[in-house]
Amino acid sequence: MKLNTVGIKDIRYPVRVREKSGGMQETVASISLQVSLPRQYRESCVSTFIKVLNTYQDEMSNRIFRNLLAEVKEELRAESAHVEMTFPYFLEKKAPTTGTAGLMEYTCRFTGGIGKDEDFVLSVWVPVTTLCPCSREISECGAHNQRGEVNLTVKYSGFIWMEELIVMAEAGGSCEVYSLLKRPDEKYVTEKAYNNPMFVEDAVRKVAEQAMAHPAITWFSVSVESFESIHKHSAYAYVDSDEIR
Repeated sequence: MKLNTVGIKDIRYPVRVREKSGGMQETVASISLQVSLPRQYRESCVSTFIKVLNTYQDEMSNRIFRNLLAEVKEELRAESAHVEMTFPYFLEKKAPTTGTAGLMEYTCRFTGGIGKDEDFVLSVWVPVTTLCPCSREISECGAHNQRGEVNLTVKYSGFIWMEELIVMAEAGGSCEVYSLLKRPDEKYVTEKAYNNPMFVEDAVRKVAEQAMAHPAITWFSVSVESFESIHKHSAYAYVDSDEIR
């Protein structure tokens, strides 16, 4: 009996990821690696997967994925190979008024495939603050705000940094989120959000406009989920470039 797909799923693995600043960041990734095997293949593929991961763990990046997948595909005589790597990525971020530094965590994902479905995709999940325009309009004082999450996923030509996508996503909210704020900073972010109200639809449009203008991005999707502070439900909006071009 021919199996459609075999592989390993959600293996936790230490990797090093290249930073835009020029350094290398050590992190721990959750990796899934799958292949479509020919009918006659009978050997276990797990040892091959682990061996290849060992080879490339010193620099895991979207640039390296093509080589990694090609090696797996060749060694297993597979028809196609697919990898997905999700990991926390940390950037130092300074508070907007006092300049107090703190580390912000972002979730990033590399996805790649060769063979039948050849594609390479980069995704980031970025926290933002959103403030409700309706609440601001009808209230005599104040407005409800909440933390939201922007998911930006792109296909690209050439190369693009994760930091570029994170900046795009952060610009879509009413205000950015920071890991450490002092009182002058709290005043700044509260007032900035109040003066920049956003529905989730507004946030999606703003990020989409930036993605459309980026010369390296060939396709993208944007979603924003707002974890509502006065409702039991979340608010959500989504768009991809196939729908608007």
